[in-house]
Amino acid sequence: MSDLDATLCIELECWESLGLKRSLRRMDQSSSSHARLDGRELLSLGSNNYLGLADHPAVKRATVQAIERAGLGSGGSRLTTGNFPEHEALEALLADWRGTEDAVLFDSGYAANLGILPALAGPGDLILSDELNHASIIDGCRLTRACVRVYPHSNMDLARPLLSDRASFRRCILVTDGIFSMDGDTAPLQALGELAREHSSWLVVDDAHGTGVMGPEGSGTIQALGVQSLVDVQIGTLSKAVGAAGGFAAGTRSLCRYLRHFARSFVFSTAMPPAIAAGAAQGVQLSREGEHLRRRLRLNSGSIRDLLTRHGFSVPPGEGPIIPVLVGDANAAMSLSEDLLNQRVFVPAIRYPSVPRGSARLRVTATAALEPSDLEWFDQALAKVRRVRTR
Repeated sequence: MSDLDATLCIELECWESLGLKRSLRRMDQSSSSHARLDGRELLSLGSNNYLGLADHPAVKRATVQAIERAGLGSGGSRLTTGNFPEHEALEALLADWRGTEDAVLFDSGYAANLGILPALAGPGDLILSDELNHASIIDGCRLTRACVRVYPHSNMDLARPLLSDRASFRRCILVTDGIFSMDGDTAPLQALGELAREHSSWLVVDDAHGTGVMGPEGSGTIQALGVQSLVDVQIGTLSKAVGAAGGFAAGTRSLCRYLRHFARSFVFSTAMPPAIAAGAAQGVQLSREGEHLRRRLRLNSGSIRDLLTRHGFSVPPGEGPIIPVLVGDANAAMSLSEDLLNQRVFVPAIRYPSVPRGSARLRVTATAALEPSDLEWFDQALAKVRRVRTR
């Protein structure tokens, strides 16, 4: 064994001793509510496919038709040989959906944050970031080489003093998730926007989990709260409620033109396949027309919360599809997830570094595709798990 392998094995053993071992589970087949995982048919309550559009016939049809027209790979970056009509059509559609002048596509939501934040800020600038922001925001902030200050989760009283020396910095950005991916709560966007304006700062909101779920026509959390005028950069993803893949920024024409020049993950990445853009565009259209899906999603989310509460699990109030079941210990969270898996229900255990140490949890997610029979299945599984655990 080489010195490299020996060193890495020691670190992995330490990681595993803390209950933080990761392994890949093979998803042979996945629909909006069921999956074949490692060869077993399961009820899936761990997917971000909130509206059930990833396997919608119209989305698949649009993708296949684009493959037949343009092939699969784009062949280059958007600025060289990879700019297709499907990309431009999707950007126009996203801008209209978000009520902005323009939009810019990225290969993923992660790539969006890695490109946007370093394009807007650098040495000599200040960034305020919520402590529970997604890893892509954290990494994007690090790449800026700006002064990054982290405020306690959604705490405006403690965020405000961090701007006391704002005048000594060239630019200042406040960045937050719209809906937090592991807790399902909503950022105080009105207060953040007012704080940003008060200190001549920009507000950047990553609304990955609100896109398609919140607001009129599923346009997002920003629109749901009516704070469009306070948000300078809207970031979203196409990989969750829209049912495709990719990320985007929406804002003014000047912002989007600037990002096409200076966001390195846009400039230097091969463009997303045009077929994915075509499928995503169909997913956006279905999201906009999908109020019945959002209504069903809310009903299913409420039913799951009620089931968990009835079986003795503590869950926070809310209507959103992200439902955390706090456990605390990483090994205990893994054990509970495995108990449910034995009942053919897949709910992932979330541990550090996805959440802070000591706050391991199950992350239950609802989708609009869940049927009453699926909820009954989950009810019975919870009852069996509870009986086993109380013996």
